[in-house]
Amino acid sequence: MRYARLGDEPDAAIRAALRGGSAGLIVTTSGSTGTPREILIGTGSLLASAEASHARLSGPGRWLLALPPDRIAGVQVLIRSFIAGTTPVVLPSGRFDTPAFSTGTTTLVATTDPGVPLYTSLVPTQLHRLLATPTGIDALEAFTAVLIGGAPIGTPDARPTSIVETYGATETAGGCVYDGTALNGVGVEIDDTGRICLGGAVVADGYADGENGDFFVRDGIRWFRTSDLGVSENGSLSVLGRADDVINSGGYKVHPTVVERAMMRLPGVDQVAVVGVPDPEWGERIVALLVSAAGAPMPTTSEVREALAPDLPRFALPQEVRAIDRLPLLESGKIDRESARRNA
Repeated sequence: MRYARLGDEPDAAIRAALRGGSAGLIVTTSGSTGTPREILIGTGSLLASAEASHARLSGPGRWLLALPPDRIAGVQVLIRSFIAGTTPVVLPSGRFDTPAFSTGTTTLVATTDPGVPLYTSLVPTQLHRLLATPTGIDALEAFTAVLIGGAPIGTPDARPTSIVETYGATETAGGCVYDGTALNGVGVEIDDTGRICLGGAVVADGYADGENGDFFVRDGIRWFRTSDLGVSENGSLSVLGRADDVINSGGYKVHPTVVERAMMRLPGVDQVAVVGVPDPEWGERIVALLVSAAGAPMPTTSEVREALAPDLPRFALPQEVRAIDRLPLLESGKIDRESARRNA
């Protein structure tokens, strides 16, 4: 049996897969590793992910779809809706903005029976746009849970308690670790190279091109070896960032995600990307590309270094902070680090 392509009608493809009309779906990755890849995700993995998500949250509910329906996060919104027997409210395609999200949320609330959980799934860029205005904050407060994935979100002052930070991949049928804790039936291990491995029924069947070296089976359980580095302690996973994003500066290895999380806690910072650029003395120089919050002054490099000194080792402090108007992003909402490096 073949896997269904999402095409121009992802909702129809998803319904066909869940009703047994195909072996599952072909879902394309975000391209954060370079070239996007097509992944074969079996129906069983898609359902296992959705059901584990419901078990961790407040059960099946009604969703606001604010992400592309042909990427795994959007796919899972549609699958969870199908399981719940509900119809999601879908935002218009195109550039995300707060008024459209607020209007969609109002519609969701007005057309949903009392007591039914309300959910949405966003990327950090969308979250920060919403947190920048009272209208956006009010809309976020209407939800039982707001799933955030794709990049670090920091700890904004106005962060609602409904925010759930998720980690996973298209290869694991979406997010399978919520706020550092794996969903039911999901295994988390760190291999001898420091890479995060995720196992369980949520793991996809493989890549459409057949190059499946990062998938393996052990004791009857299917695993996927990610490209991310992490630390797992007492059942809690901390993601350090992609292995190929590590910055080698002055003989030290610096994880840009760790620096970004620290910078997102600074006042007046709306978005940030940390990259390494070639340097004859340091090997790579740590450069932070910073988008200031509306009305906030742009901090100097020395001010940022001083503010981060209590939280980061000296070798991890940015050697240069540059102001930019907007971060380069992939279609999925993740930082386009290749573009950021080229423009740093």
